[in-house]
Amino acid sequence: MQITLDEGYQFGLGVFETIAIQRGAPLFLDWHLKRLNHSVEELHIKQPSVEKFQVLSWLSSQRTKGCGMKIMVSDENIIFTLRPNPYTPEKIQAGFRLAYSSVYRNETSPLVRHKTFNYGDCILERRRATASGEDERIFCNSRGEICEGTATNIFFAQNGRLYTPPTSCGLLPGILRRFILEHFSVTERIITKENALHMEECFVTNSLMGVMPVHTLGEKSYLSGPVTRSCMEAYASSCKVF
Repeated sequence: MQITLDEGYQFGLGVFETIAIQRGAPLFLDWHLKRLNHSVEELHIKQPSVEKFQVLSWLSSQRTKGCGMKIMVSDENIIFTLRPNPYTPEKIQAGFRLAYSSVYRNETSPLVRHKTFNYGDCILERRRATASGEDERIFCNSRGEICEGTATNIFFAQNGRLYTPPTSCGLLPGILRRFILEHFSVTERIITKENALHMEECFVTNSLMGVMPVHTLGEKSYLSGPVTRSCMEAYASSCKVF
């Protein structure tokens, strides 16, 4: 693999997508490419759009089962790679333990709504979570509003209703977040740590894990209740069409 040292690889001005592959098929590929190409345009990255036929052609030459594909785009590079999917059925059944990060999300940054190479905060916090026996850490912004995890979007349920923070809080609009918003009635609202204490269910999402039940967030425990199960079942059913 040959990489040209451009602004992406020297200064982090590049974007990427991580796509789940099941039975050789990339899940939600159209959505991923729409978000990727939007970010390329918004951040003035000097590349043409990544097209669907490029991804499918490359995948056809690979040995793929249950894995993740990563597309990385910068001024001088378009790179495709594969890696194992770390979220096994056993891990999803076990659920996640979350903690709050002491690092704040900058809701004023133009980068927070794009999946960029500027991923240092997420990597460092994920390492600290692992060292502390947690599965994931959740960022709040400078106003104390819950935003997202290091690699996830977060949802809460109370009295059968779903809630998630709006993008104005400073978060990446994830592909599975979009799936949940399009298939369920979800209220986007500001959620604080105090609000989270009164919620009954919690789950996180990303493209490789799908829907992950959350058992604890800080000192609060949650049930894997009917709303979480409905979202998990809807995602599992959607995967059967690929």
